[in-house]
Amino acid sequence: MDNTNRGRALIKEEIAIFLRGLIIGKVLTLMVIGGLLWWLLKPGLLSGNNNEATNSSIKSTSSTGSTFQSLADVPTNSFNYGGSTAWAPIRQVVDSQILSARPELQLQYLNPAKGSPGSSTGIRMLLDGQLDFAQSSRPVTDEEKAIAKARGFTLEQRQIGVDGVAVVVNPALQIPGLTVEQLQQIYLGKVTNWNQVGGPNLPITPFSQTPENADTIIFSSNGESQESELGSNVKYVYSTTEALRQLSKTPGGIYYASARAVVPQCSVKPLPIGRTASDFVSPYQETLVKPEQCPRQRNQINTEAIKNGSYPITSQLFVIIKQNKGQAQKAGNAYANLLLTDQGQKAIEQAGFVGVD
Repeated sequence: MDNTNRGRALIKEEIAIFLRGLIIGKVLTLMVIGGLLWWLLKPGLLSGNNNEATNSSIKSTSSTGSTFQSLADVPTNSFNYGGSTAWAPIRQVVDSQILSARPELQLQYLNPAKGSPGSSTGIRMLLDGQLDFAQSSRPVTDEEKAIAKARGFTLEQRQIGVDGVAVVVNPALQIPGLTVEQLQQIYLGKVTNWNQVGGPNLPITPFSQTPENADTIIFSSNGESQESELGSNVKYVYSTTEALRQLSKTPGGIYYASARAVVPQCSVKPLPIGRTASDFVSPYQETLVKPEQCPRQRNQINTEAIKNGSYPITSQLFVIIKQNKGQAQKAGNAYANLLLTDQGQKAIEQAGFVGVD
């Protein structure tokens, strides 16, 4: 009996050990399975690491109002805008993204009924009530501020970016570059031959848009080109397209405009510009692409030099807002705020400009 009882006791103990092991094993298995499921179901991992990074980025930027979607106070209506031709890449690249993200803000670009589009034309149309806000490549002038005040409102300018002003010449012209002062002297009619600035014995033919329509300026007074001082040898053109066409046929020609508009062109050569003759900086990324290599290759804008200030001629990009406590003011504020989000600033750089700090 004692042996039988001992045998039964041993069997019971073995069964108990087996059951304990079985239970512990199941618990461990469940813990492993649960941990695995938790890891797999962790937000973002079901869609891959790239989406997780994207989601984290969106959460981070949206919390600071840095995306088009997260911006508040965007009015719902159709608004007219227009102005500077230098803004054309922004209208193509950035505004299309804004319209996709915020369809309630319906932006309609409006050309002037008379004259050519430009900063001055856009501001004039804004003053006359034809536009809800304007795009400008120069500051508002004292005269424009006075007109606004006389009409019962004020004009606010919000800077959203920076553009380089590039100087281009006929591709056959051999000259290392120009100083800012030499460029100004050319357009004042005081330097009339390229041999006066280190080039060949060749008359200089300066091309320019009319001062009231020009979107870029090389010297100014209160934001206005000094029209009365421009040389009598300056030939005025309707647009940059016309200027480039004329320049390609004029060996001694020169023209200045938005770097975004002229640096990549095949028919002209962009010139290095310096504050002095010893610090020429190219508006293009080295090395210069020659006409025979274009359009397979094109010169790219030297955005780093524009950004760090080493390139000496730049223009500021402004949204001009009518401060009238109405829908126009809301639209202008919303548009400027959208461009100043992180998403807007990245899009501006994609369009070939430099953002603001």
